[in-house]
Amino acid sequence: MSTFDAVLAQYEKNKNATSGNSNKMSSEDRMKRYFTTVLPKGSKGEERRIRILPTKDGGSPFVEVYFHEVQVDGKWVKLYDPKQEGKRSPLNEVHDSLMQTGVESDRELARNYRSRKFYIVKVIDRDHENDGVKFWRFKHNHKGDGVIDKIFPIFRNKGDVTSPENGRDLILSLTLTKAGTGKEYTVINSVLNDDSSVLHSDNDVAKAWLDDETVWSDVYSKKGEDYLEMVANGEAPRWDTNQNKWVSSNNTTGEETIGNVKSSTPVVDPQADEDTDSELPF
Repeated sequence: MSTFDAVLAQYEKNKNATSGNSNKMSSEDRMKRYFTTVLPKGSKGEERRIRILPTKDGGSPFVEVYFHEVQVDGKWVKLYDPKQEGKRSPLNEVHDSLMQTGVESDRELARNYRSRKFYIVKVIDRDHENDGVKFWRFKHNHKGDGVIDKIFPIFRNKGDVTSPENGRDLILSLTLTKAGTGKEYTVINSVLNDDSSVLHSDNDVAKAWLDDETVWSDVYSKKGEDYLEMVANGEAPRWDTNQNKWVSSNNTTGEETIGNVKSSTPVVDPQADEDTDSELPF
């Protein structure tokens, strides 16, 4: 199967579908590996140029990963959903229990615990080539107007843009807009393609990029069950160096509960339907 066929199969499947850190990489190294589309403060819009790297087996470069988008201790974070590995998922357990009560308010509350599909793809940031291979994470949009929907026509019309010999850079057009709450966030308005070109004029540099063994889970953390359990209970985990484990940084005693769910539950990110990623990858 060609890369184009793999991307086509993945795109059609998703288009028709219904809607303690595990890595050892330092925060500094992880930040260098993280491609962001968030505009810097003061900027109203700009372009970013990237090159999507091919997979070694010729499959689709877009890895599908599920994350929960929740607010923990006042900050928006994306938490990897271990359910896709067949492991226990405390946040999904709360979601499922709320969905089964038959109460409409519980069904609405359950939305806060649902994980959402993201794509993660290896790229080269043309403005920061010295950083090497980076990872770009963006949300699957069930309305059919997300980032993947802007990229796929280029694959369809121009062929395999990941080819090291005659692929194409992608040009992302970013603008700043406001949500109904007044909060500003970045939107990817369009994705254009450049002329075909080699990955890099220096074959050694190109080979180093193509041989890079870093995987997305080296960059985006996978929190353990104890951490997820606390978040599911409406608590804010913090790492206790003395006990060498996650502990709750807030006292939830006396909070109102709905079944086993505390009233201080995570809430859905107001940008949940947008394509931009949060400012931090973990």
